[in-house]
Amino acid sequence: MTQTPPLQLHVPEPTGRPGHATDFSYLRLAPAGQVRKPPVTVSAADTSDLAHTLIRVLDDDGKAVGPWAPDISVELLRKGLQAMIKTRIFDARMVIAQRQRKMSFYMQSLGEEAIGVAQVFALQKGDMCFPSYRQQNLLIAQDIPLTDLMCQLFSNNCDRLKGRQMPVMYSARDYGFFSISGNLATQFVQAVGWAMASAIKGDTKIASAWIGDGATAAADFQTALTFAHVYQAPVILNVINNQWAISSFQGIAGGESNTFAARGIGSGIASLRVDGNDFLAAYAASQWAVERARNNLGPTLIEWVSYRAGPHSTSDDPSKYRPADDWMHFPLGDPIARLKQHLITLGAWSVEEHQETQKEYEALVIAAQKQSEGYGTLATGKTSPVETMFEDVYEVTPWHLRAQLEKLEALV
Repeated sequence: MTQTPPLQLHVPEPTGRPGHATDFSYLRLAPAGQVRKPPVTVSAADTSDLAHTLIRVLDDDGKAVGPWAPDISVELLRKGLQAMIKTRIFDARMVIAQRQRKMSFYMQSLGEEAIGVAQVFALQKGDMCFPSYRQQNLLIAQDIPLTDLMCQLFSNNCDRLKGRQMPVMYSARDYGFFSISGNLATQFVQAVGWAMASAIKGDTKIASAWIGDGATAAADFQTALTFAHVYQAPVILNVINNQWAISSFQGIAGGESNTFAARGIGSGIASLRVDGNDFLAAYAASQWAVERARNNLGPTLIEWVSYRAGPHSTSDDPSKYRPADDWMHFPLGDPIARLKQHLITLGAWSVEEHQETQKEYEALVIAAQKQSEGYGTLATGKTSPVETMFEDVYEVTPWHLRAQLEKLEALV
């Protein structure tokens, strides 16, 4: 009888750890401008090569090259850069506010700003985004009042959610921003269902869903792909592969020997793998996917290759599991620096204007923060009134909740 070796499990490991520089060769990069751009009418099966390479537009000199280079105005490029700068400054100020105990928790989109900003410019008013918790850039790019976001973070009297959500879990229907769920991956199923409902009604609005690489391991992810494929739902399924799900490397979720975009191909969905730190590539890929959805050509799954430059959240210390300077060596660079370089190359931006824009937005964010803190923060104890927990739940408040409210009011 032939002897066989003992069975073994393979546990993916990152190529870098604290004290050991990361080898980023696993990223499967492609030169800018090299990847083909098929017509939006292409079949899902014929996008297989696009799910295994990397769509890029900006080269190392900041020039837009190749078939994916979009026809985009300088005005929109400038607006994109401004939104990204504002998002980064907003994030930085809110991290400081959390450290000052003005809120309990915060999550930055540091290093990922281009993805949401670019896509929101490709969408239309009335479309609905089903975000994860790093998509504040979707709102900031639409010039939502920063006080709206800050009051939600502080859970004060002006919080439109009345203190019922964790910080960063915004909800803004008028900005096409569906309520964030703390249960990861549920938003994918919700987005597909919303898109199906839009089609059933004969509407023209599409949905866009956002998820991280780690959450693709959840069952809801595959369920969403199945329904999107079977019913050809008008939806864009965005997977932001920022390399880390809290402290777990993306390989744990299945990104080591295959791409996340390839999962879309396996489910019969047109799929792209895109440089998420390239604003022009992000805009072009989003436009392509939007056109497919809007014209009844079915869903698109996009894997955005990026890097989570900061901690997972203010509760996390990434120096415990990865090199402290990892982001400085990430081969796809900083999305803000890359778009800045492109605009300077076009003669539509300058180092001086960049500095002035940063100063302008720093003053804007500080002013909004001062106003928002005036309504209360966690540190001052002036938070959303406890009695609001009984509101907006039932059309007619049941007797036992009314009795509890009376007891509460008697204690105040």
